[in-house]
Amino acid sequence: MTHQKRRDFLRTLALVALAISSIVNCAAGEQRASKTVRLLTVGNSFSQNATRNLAAIAEAAGDKLVHRQAPIGGGSMAQHWDKVLRYEKDPQDKQATYGAKSLKQMLEAEEFDFVTIQQYSFISHDVSTYRPYARNLFDFIKKLQPKAEVLVHQTWAYRRDDPRFAKKSGKPDQPDSQQAMYELLTKAYETIAAELGTRIIPVGDAFFLADNDPVLGFKPDETFEKAKAEYPALPKDQHSLHAGYKWSSKDGTHTLGFDGHHANVAGEYLGGCVFYEVLFGESVVGNRFHPKDIDPDYARFLQETAHKAVQKRKAQP
Repeated sequence: MTHQKRRDFLRTLALVALAISSIVNCAAGEQRASKTVRLLTVGNSFSQNATRNLAAIAEAAGDKLVHRQAPIGGGSMAQHWDKVLRYEKDPQDKQATYGAKSLKQMLEAEEFDFVTIQQYSFISHDVSTYRPYARNLFDFIKKLQPKAEVLVHQTWAYRRDDPRFAKKSGKPDQPDSQQAMYELLTKAYETIAAELGTRIIPVGDAFFLADNDPVLGFKPDETFEKAKAEYPALPKDQHSLHAGYKWSSKDGTHTLGFDGHHANVAGEYLGGCVFYEVLFGESVVGNRFHPKDIDPDYARFLQETAHKAVQKRKAQP
């Protein structure tokens, strides 16, 4: 090797070393301190759906979630407020608690960073059902947890082939399609959030975006006929975010049921991604966790959809 070639070779090595050093230093600079978020969800099965994967998503990002729940199956804001009143009247009333504790006891037991409230999905389109219960719950929570941020969890519209939409009511105040339900519930949640002066966790926005994506949105199986279906046949519900069709068996009899309300594995993951971005203030795109039943490429799409929904809300005045 000539002197010139040796010098060029050493120069190249130096440049490579410098580049590697820059990358390492950059990565080190981008590391952030782990965050711990303490959350209380006052909701129902929809809040349980939307947060089922939240702890795993946080852990994969190097963060920690402490999560307490106050759910009522099919519960509304009115029912949550009724429990508050019942406990004030009689602490021994079993209808006043969520298992072992009342909402007051939960709020007094520890400090929370965030407390979420939401409406029962079937009446979520009707803003009158939020009043005065949303304000009552908000004030009650802030009285006991003045440092906590109360957030409004926007729930999602039902699947487009849900039986609710099969019979058109013709009434302007009743949703007769997924889009109508989404638009009405969104208006109601936005109205209430504005009245309370609080932020929205836009899970409903993310569901609608994903459901209606031209490439990866939900596509019903037009060839499936429920009336003629024989066990164990199921439709190919491509990219459904809702539970959909499921067979149940009892005493040798098989019954085909349908749930267009609750989230399935993909819907739960999407909801968790939205919650993570809002609560932790970090992008979920590229998070290493996703349920094993979800294809990695589709999981990435759900992450990006959640990010898009949250960023869109941030951009609104």
